[in-house]
Amino acid sequence: MLLNKTVAVVVPAYNEEKQIGHVLATMPAFVDRIIVVNDSSKDKTADVVLSHIREDRSIGKAIRPGHDQVRTNQYDRAETLLKEKQKRDLQYYVPSEIANVYPDTDRIILINHLKNGGVGAAIARGYKWCLDHNIDCTAVMAGDGQMDPAELENICLPILTEEIDYVKGNRLIHGGARLVIPKTRFFGNSILSILTKIASGYWHVSDTQTGYTAISLAALKAITIHDIYRRYGMPNDMLVKLNIAFCTIKEVKIKPVYNIGESSKMKVHKVIPRIAWLLFKSFFKRLWIKYLFRDFHPLFLLYHFSFLLGAMALPYTIKVLALTFSGETVSATTMLAFFFLFTSSFQSLLFAMWMDIQDNERLYKS
Repeated sequence: MLLNKTVAVVVPAYNEEKQIGHVLATMPAFVDRIIVVNDSSKDKTADVVLSHIREDRSIGKAIRPGHDQVRTNQYDRAETLLKEKQKRDLQYYVPSEIANVYPDTDRIILINHLKNGGVGAAIARGYKWCLDHNIDCTAVMAGDGQMDPAELENICLPILTEEIDYVKGNRLIHGGARLVIPKTRFFGNSILSILTKIASGYWHVSDTQTGYTAISLAALKAITIHDIYRRYGMPNDMLVKLNIAFCTIKEVKIKPVYNIGESSKMKVHKVIPRIAWLLFKSFFKRLWIKYLFRDFHPLFLLYHFSFLLGAMALPYTIKVLALTFSGETVSATTMLAFFFLFTSSFQSLLFAMWMDIQDNERLYKS
């Protein structure tokens, strides 16, 4: 426990037999539960975890599911129905089984996916276990050993002391980031960070691809966990979902760690287009859910007005460029229509983005 609050760490793992043992062995003592989600690995990842479970069998105090603590009086019907829904939601996750013989008292919990679901699906399943057991602070550390366990306390403390909903590590603000992070990944991370700022509404975040995070119990209850994107776009999708739920966020500087024996399974040239499309859809999802259905804001109209005028300006833009390059004269009517539509679209976009930044300023904590 940390400050008398329960802390768990979700460890997604896929073919990490060489690294997972070190991750488990170096986990800080204040961590109450380590939830390893084995994403249908083809190597001996599960066997390594089971051997650690046998060595570190009991922590003495059981953490039982929170579903058992629901009151049933007339005022708590909504809470009761929510708890019942949480029980039924397990069907929406990748099929899995808990490998522990004593899951109530084992410090390390091994959940085996019966089929490969992706890193996002593995984290979501770990989140589900922590939500069901009312864990106060749930962190995520990769199974490849790329996250320094000495930094875990700094990741968790804002959740427990400042009532922040979500804390994420940031490697890009570390002085040695450019010296350690491969150039291709640094560039790809920077591009996705820009797109994620726009899509999520957290305009001050960077290093959006880091997986070193912590989330509060309240935030886990505020989002639909099983709907989290199942592949490498999970951190980006998570930020959008948290923003829609009005969750506060804080970034903590962490060290970039590479070349310690990890084996990357991410293909940057394939991942960036896929995540970019996810963010494009997520941007409009955020606008409609957060700024129309939940809490109307003028920026919803300004954004869409900008896009509408931009679409109307496109034919005139093409016509003006075509006539200019061909040496022909552009009529005053065409130029006036182009100038009016383009200028109005651009101004509406700037005002919408300014309002978006101002509205979400309250959610980003420095």
